[in-house]
Amino acid sequence: MNRIKAITLLSGALFLGACGQTQNTPAAGPAQPAAGHTATELGIAPNTSPSGRWFIELEGEPGALSAQSLSAQQQSVRLQAQSAGIEYQEVASFQTLFNGFSVEIADQEVGKFTRLPGVKAVYPVDIIQQPQLQEGSSAPEMFSAVGMTGADIAQNELGLTGKGVKVGVIDSGIDNEHPAFAGRIVSQYDFVGDDFDASTANGNPIPQPDPIADDCGGHGSHVAGIVGGNDPATGFKGVAPEVSFGSYRVFGCEGSTTGDIMLQAMERAAQDGMDVVNMSIGSSYQWAEYPTAKAADRLVKRGVVVTVSAGNSGANGQFATGAPSLAEKVISVAAVDNAEISLKSFNLTVDGQTRSVGYMAGTPAGEPEVGKVLPVVVADPITACNVNGGNPFVAGQFTGKAVLIQRGTCTFVEKAKNVAAAGASAILMFNNLPGYISPGLGDANLKIPFASFLKEEGEAIRADVQAGKAVTVSFNAGEQRFKNPTGGSITSFSSYGMGPDLELKPELAAPGGNIYSAVPTDPSNTGYDPSGYGIKSGTSMAAPHVAGAAALLLQAHPDWTPEDVKTRMMNTASTRLFFKDGQPVPGTPIYTQLQGAGMLDIPAAYASTVFAAPAKLSLGESDGMPSRSKVVVLTNRGDKPQTFTVQHLPALSVAGTTYSPKPSTGRATMTVNGQSADLDSAGQGGVQVTVPAGGQTELNVTITAPSDLDSKSDYAQYGGYLVAKGTSETVSVPYGGFQGDYQKLEAMGPVYFVQGTQTTKRDFPALYDPARDKVYFENETPEQLPDYTFLTFDRMVGQRGLKVLDAPTLWVHLDHQVQTIVMEAVDASGTAHPVQTFPYVGRDGTNVYQIGSDSRPWSDYVWDGTYEGGAEAPAGQYQLRLRVLKALGNPNNPAHWEMYTSPKFQIVRGAVSPD
Repeated sequence: MNRIKAITLLSGALFLGACGQTQNTPAAGPAQPAAGHTATELGIAPNTSPSGRWFIELEGEPGALSAQSLSAQQQSVRLQAQSAGIEYQEVASFQTLFNGFSVEIADQEVGKFTRLPGVKAVYPVDIIQQPQLQEGSSAPEMFSAVGMTGADIAQNELGLTGKGVKVGVIDSGIDNEHPAFAGRIVSQYDFVGDDFDASTANGNPIPQPDPIADDCGGHGSHVAGIVGGNDPATGFKGVAPEVSFGSYRVFGCEGSTTGDIMLQAMERAAQDGMDVVNMSIGSSYQWAEYPTAKAADRLVKRGVVVTVSAGNSGANGQFATGAPSLAEKVISVAAVDNAEISLKSFNLTVDGQTRSVGYMAGTPAGEPEVGKVLPVVVADPITACNVNGGNPFVAGQFTGKAVLIQRGTCTFVEKAKNVAAAGASAILMFNNLPGYISPGLGDANLKIPFASFLKEEGEAIRADVQAGKAVTVSFNAGEQRFKNPTGGSITSFSSYGMGPDLELKPELAAPGGNIYSAVPTDPSNTGYDPSGYGIKSGTSMAAPHVAGAAALLLQAHPDWTPEDVKTRMMNTASTRLFFKDGQPVPGTPIYTQLQGAGMLDIPAAYASTVFAAPAKLSLGESDGMPSRSKVVVLTNRGDKPQTFTVQHLPALSVAGTTYSPKPSTGRATMTVNGQSADLDSAGQGGVQVTVPAGGQTELNVTITAPSDLDSKSDYAQYGGYLVAKGTSETVSVPYGGFQGDYQKLEAMGPVYFVQGTQTTKRDFPALYDPARDKVYFENETPEQLPDYTFLTFDRMVGQRGLKVLDAPTLWVHLDHQVQTIVMEAVDASGTAHPVQTFPYVGRDGTNVYQIGSDSRPWSDYVWDGTYEGGAEAPAGQYQLRLRVLKALGNPNNPAHWEMYTSPKFQIVRGAVSPD
């Protein structure tokens, strides 16, 4: 029995070009078709994303057993597998951070491994896509990002550079020829080679490592530049400009990698003695129990600070943070928009008065003619969308003009085609939401420039034109720096926590939107820019800020443990506010499930003498226990006593649904040592405590979940901060909890199939017949019972030949992570035979399937025709039953389980191959 999980999103940048939110549940369309349609008829692309690999985890902690014992144990399992006739190919073995190995194995063989003595669990090896980031170039400095975290103060006033600290970057490699890294790459290992790509049907899944872990994609060099680039010729400096680097390449020039390659890189970094390891990659929607997360935790236990991007799945709703970011001891990092942004610009002249307007260029599009003056006209309709199915403009209407349009209602491509066909010389599009957007123009074949800029700028231009003023534009060469209107706020793409175990994630935030850093210098490389530098966005860019900061703190405090580094950073972070209509709302922090403790402040972490432990409070669910009590200990490492006023700063709660989060002003309340820490309407209140020099003070904290959510949602994630304000320093501890009954969240749900403007709701789970390509959705009854032979046949998908098992396959979509999936085969007498149990299964990133896409929001569960003990099921009539235990569910509580039973089908023994 096998489970195949499709992984689609991870750390990297997202610049959303949609006209509206993408994760709202679509309106239901036509009813489901008659039972037994083929997957091809329904527009379902073949499943090409599984890696075909599994982690085999063995009993026993790797750190608790000797290398000799681990080797003997693993060899014993190999011999048992051989004796059992299991056909597999071992890919990699692990002994440093994980006890086990990864294997390539056919569907029908996986269940046999779980029956071997000494095997603890099996997990699918996730495919991890290489982040695709927004590109650009700019003046040779890292903008204001280093100023936002205080890295400039740490370098210039505190004299910290990261010298003597080794930082491992597990990514796409580091450009060995780039001047920003000259002579400082002390360890490197290439696990894959240039052409490796694990995911697509036409990819190359066979690693061919090179001797040097060079970077041809650009992501790893950009990350390393943020950590500690240093280019005297240009003046570029990262956070810790004198660190030494370990470069561990897990991506080819393009495409994807796998979780077992990530784990190999982590073990290598541990063996090479890295002090800090940064991973700006991962698998979204996972659990902390996933092998890469377990390995990351063990890496921290070995004394390594591990920083991981929280992920870029902000558009995909709550509980989206992935592995290894969910690991308990790592630092999970959210992204904050840069305070300033470097943009192309045009001169806007209104009645003789000229000002510069920054814009992002739509791509692909024509280049502007620098200096040419164009009169501005306003499109009508302003959206430039089709009217009655056709172009609302006539040929020649905009000849020689720059045409002002607005984002929204239809695609960027439709807008561009309509305006260009009317003869325009340039397109000026203003946003309908706060901030900048970089439009993707796809197949518009646009030969004129497309400039995208701020909502307020566009509204002002429209008002001036409509008032009859003379308005012209002329495009400038190069780029200029502009104030970012969303600077300092959590980016729209940053992933929501908490973890499915209700542990508060992420822990910190750092600049990740529009960050300037190094890119490859070789013109043949994918990520090349002639300047050697470029702009990228993503939590991928936020995590290395924290990695560089860790290097600075370890240089200053070499006795600090990874926990010390994490605690000081979290205690001294500054909260980020909620933005409404493009403006921050005073006194209202954004969800702790998005920002954790808040923005990194390096000088404050460096200088802190008082710290609070634990550094965060995870409160669990409120159902049955709305108030939770915790003890926070303040420790004073200084030589003078310090007095603090302890106050409660509640954050905004996040309600709505998993896929469509909505803000709620429902707020928790807090007492400290039996007294209210909540502030009154005048902002006054709190509890005074004194921490003696060299001593400790305990705070007995009780937090009560909000009783009102002012939302139609039955639940919310709530949070806030315990803030101890002193005369010389402030210490802060974030908290997060779940208001309501966590097990009421639906686990298995429907999928909405979308093609153009038509949406069809499909009820999942579904039974799939791979030999005949037929699918039966929930509540559909086949006219004739499907029959399965358990024989294999060949199927070509692209250029890859797949061995397909003629076996009953369940398609399961998960709206939320689940603790356990139990699969049973129910025979004609009604007897249920256990087949296999899967622990800690991640959710799907969306409940929407774009017909024809190879990114499918469901998993395949294939029965190989044997029972859990290994016995072969005889021929006859069966049904498959799935029992799903919800996250943190009590297995003895029936209300915490969901169940699905498939249509009836036949097992046929002794048949010939369906080919």
